[in-house]
Amino acid sequence: MRKEHKSKTGGLTAAGRRYFKRTQGSNLKAPVTGKVKRGSKAAKRRKSFCARMRGMRKRQKPSNNTGKDRLSLSLKKWKC
Repeated sequence: MRKEHKSKTGGLTAAGRRYFKRTQGSNLKAPVTGKVKRGSKAAKRRKSFCARMRGMRKRQKPSNNTGKDRLSLSLKKWKC
């Protein structure tokens, strides 16, 4: 994946999502970053994402857990 497909604040850019749709047929959605209504589809999506990624963080090496790594950035962006 090229640099322009990665967001500096974590996750993929719109160009990155288009790239994956074109190459792998994935239908990736943008992150849920704003305020959401409790119980809404977006809130459930955020909750699910945060649960999965926190599980990955537990298995991450302490040396990789710097706050600047891709996982930390995405958790921050999703407000986990």
